[in-house]
Amino acid sequence: MTDEKDGDQNGPRPITELLPKPPKRPPARLLDAAVLIGSQDEALSVLYQHSVLCQTCLPFRDPGDETRTWERVNGSVRLKVLAGEATDPADGKFIPVGLPFGPKARLVLMHINQQALLAQTPIIEVESSLTKFVGRMLKLNTGGRTIRVIKDQLSRLSASSIRLGMVKEGRSLTVNSQIVTAFDIWFPKDERQRVLWPSTIQLSLDYWESLKTHAVPLNEIAIASLSHSAMALDLYAWLAQRLHRIEAGKSVFVPWTALQGQFGQGYTRIRKFREVFLIALKQVQTVYGEARFEVSEAGMTLHHSRPPVLKRLLPLHTP
Repeated sequence: MTDEKDGDQNGPRPITELLPKPPKRPPARLLDAAVLIGSQDEALSVLYQHSVLCQTCLPFRDPGDETRTWERVNGSVRLKVLAGEATDPADGKFIPVGLPFGPKARLVLMHINQQALLAQTPIIEVESSLTKFVGRMLKLNTGGRTIRVIKDQLSRLSASSIRLGMVKEGRSLTVNSQIVTAFDIWFPKDERQRVLWPSTIQLSLDYWESLKTHAVPLNEIAIASLSHSAMALDLYAWLAQRLHRIEAGKSVFVPWTALQGQFGQGYTRIRKFREVFLIALKQVQTVYGEARFEVSEAGMTLHHSRPPVLKRLLPLHTP
């Protein structure tokens, strides 16, 4: 539960006072990103995430092959992911494919969303764009194991079914679909062979129609600098879609129990969760300097802030 109330600028202690020890200087990649973001102009590169996945999240880590369902709820927003199956080309049998997880699954999905919205079509070319994206975002070699890991997450996204649920102004919207359809997920049996991307992939029409209405723009430089951490990526996306919707002069208080329910997967002790959360939040604050919030022993207070990507800088029209 969150409550809207008049803002109190003097109540909560600042984030630095709550960190378990004096915070280290932010890593160079975050400082460099902050400088680049501050100097950006109309050439801004934008990624997109569905608003439901900005308010909920995929697993941080591999939940294991035995976990076939993943569900998260945040107020009136609900996400359910069901692990899927694929046909084994060797014997034609269906075999289970695991749930998508970790930062790379998030990056792949943001890139797919970006390419579809830029082209204004659910059928997108990925063979060269995804390889370039991996090199640009992760600063890693685009061959061998890196590509296999990225393709594995795309395979998991493709095989999974999703349910996106939203309630707004008394109306409910439910999307029951897959994100990606008709995708060849198989790797070469010989590890020395090159892993090939398909030339195109196709978003399901239900997901595509929902994305056009509920896409949240995100700064690609900020996302690249946070690409090491699934929690940091989720925090950035959450603040990007939430802060600008708070009424000016008002604030929203989110208690630690709610923050743990939203971001604390795998953390049973709230003290440990808070320690990890605050470190990730400090990283996000470095690249989203206009985000206005305070943290106290009770929770987090959010204030109206400019979004990280302004409407006038968007390369395409989004609602």
